[in-house]
Formats: sequence, structure tokens, C-alpha cells
Amino acid sequence: RLGGDEFACIARRLNKKDQAEKLAQRIIAALSKPFHVDGHVVLIGASVGIDFITKGKNNPEELIRNADLALYDAKNNGRGMFSVYHSELHETLTHRRRLEAELREALANEEFELHYQPQYDLRNRTLYGFEALVRWSSPRRGLVPPNEFIAICEESGLINELSKWVLRRACRDAMTWPQPVSVAVNLSPTEFRNKQLVSAVREILSETGLAPARLDIEITEGVMISDVANTLSVMSGLRTLGVSISLDVFGTGYSSLSYIRQFPVNKIKIDKCFISDLEESNYSLAIIRAVSGLCSSLGITSAAEGVETKAQYDILDAERCDIVQGYLTGRPIPLAETFSLFEGETTPRST
Repeated sequence: RLGGDEFACIARRLNKKDQAEKLAQRIIAALSKPFHVDGHVVLIGASVGIDFITKGKNNPEELIRNADLALYDAKNNGRGMFSVYHSELHETLTHRRRLEAELREALANEEFELHYQPQYDLRNRTLYGFEALVRWSSPRRGLVPPNEFIAICEESGLINELSKWVLRRACRDAMTWPQPVSVAVNLSPTEFRNKQLVSAVREILSETGLAPARLDIEITEGVMISDVANTLSVMSGLRTLGVSISLDVFGTGYSSLSYIRQFPVNKIKIDKCFISDLEESNYSLAIIRAVSGLCSSLGITSAAEGVETKAQYDILDAERCDIVQGYLTGRPIPLAETFSLFEGETTPRST
């Protein structure tokens, strides 16, 4: 065991590259099967990085470092993948280290900013709230989207510091909006494993004065499968504070009705992949109808993200989805531009 969730395996008597690749596939397949733990079904998955011991190349530290670089490459290629080390990966490591150093500097210099995408309530045609989306305003790189730096923050341990900054700024900004307009903040599985999360949220709410009911914490299904006991504890702690919890990108991972029953969520956000082809796909329409109906029966708010056309909007309205969010009703905007949405506009733009 090399770390919290990293393990090394030395495989002997492998004479060909494809033998190592087949072994990696077997490991991934074995760890991707459901595990039954204390009455719960747990899904974990794995990624694998490979390097070979060859003549003149048997330094353990170098081999582990190379395998780790290959592992990093495998994770970048998607869930349940493997990768074999090659020399070009050193360039990736150099870029990664440079980016990490710049991110540490960015946190110290407060180079991050939040943009807000509006969410509209279909039931009464009013502005419901905003989702906070972090951007890095780098002096060297310009405005950097989160998909280019969040993974580095998670791997380097910077994510908790960044998350506290985002939460604090989002709550402070939300205090400038009229009640009861809410603000939603995304938290990754890495952030949710922080045992100080509940106390940090409590402290920030007290410091900013924001009513807990106006804060919505968005989590993905990955949070629920990583550590069931800890997840339940954290979610219960947040609910006790009065904070709302949303299950984001629902339907794209290990979605299960048991999650909805087991975990105390207030809102389910249907992923945009089901919205994009809603006009042509009976399958996507059936998903929307089923999730909206289930949420209505259980007293859970249903939301759809990635709404880009009037036709999609009308279908979601007809299927009694509660909340919509997407480019049709508003792109992410800086705080200063949010105030115009309160000036007499009570319905989302439909053109």
C-alpha cells in the first residue's frame, strides 16, 4: 500500500507487454464488481499505471514514479482505464508541477473568481437561485475554466482551501441578493471526505450571515459510493444546519433508487446528456418523466441542467420538472451582472 487509495503490484513472469495489459484489465474488472459491505452495495472501480523492469532499469523509486505517471495518465483518460509508461509522460509531470505551483500562488493572491448561472422555478416562473462556478483569472493563462485545474487541486491537497474560499465568497455574494434567492456550490468526493466540512460550513454561514436554507451543496454520485458511513454522517450534519443537498449529474454513474432512499437529498439534478436529445429521444423523455414523477412523489425537487432550446424547456415544463438551468435561461455571469435579473424580471427568457 503506497497511500490511502494507491497500491503497488509486482507481477513476475510476464514476458510481453500485452500480458501486463491483460493483467491490468483483470484487476480493473475485479475491482469494478459490486462489493457487499454491511448490507450496502459498494462500487469502487480502479485505474492502473504500468512500468516494466528491464536491464539497466531496476531502481524501485524510479519504477514507482514511472508507474505513478502512467496511473495519472490513465485517470485522465477516464474511469476504469490503464496506461503504460512512456518518456513523454515526464513532460506531463513537469506541466503538472508548474500548474500546481501557479495554483498555490493563485490561492495566496486570490486570483479566483465566481461566475453565477441562474436557475429558474418552472412552478411559479421566478428566479430560484444561482449556481456558483469557479474560474481562475490567471495573469499568465487568462480566464481558466475549472476542468483544467480542479483535478490538480484535488491531487495536490489544495482543494479544501479552494473550496472554503468558494463557499465563503458564494455565501457573501448571496447576501447581496434578495431573499430567498439561493446559491448552489459544487463539492467533489475529495472535498466531502474532509471531516471538518460541516464545521467549516457552519463557521462560514455564521461569518457571512447567510441563512442556511439559502445554501445548496451539490454532490455527485461518486460521493455516495466512496465512504457510505462518512457520507451519511456529513450529509446529516449539513441537513441539521439547515443546508440543502442536491444530487448532481443524476443518471450518468451508479444512480440507484437505493441512494435516494438511503441518503437525505433535497434535490435531484438530471444530467444535461438527457436534455440535449430530449426532442428526439423517447428514452430521454422517459427518464425525465420517471425522475420528475419520483421526485414529486417523494417530496424532492427535480431540476434539469443544460437546457438550451425552447422545445426542451416546454417539454420539461409539461413533465412537471421543478427547476431549469442552461444557456436558454442564462449563461454564467459575474456577480455585478446578476442584479439586473432582479429588476422586474420574473420569468426566464425563452428566446
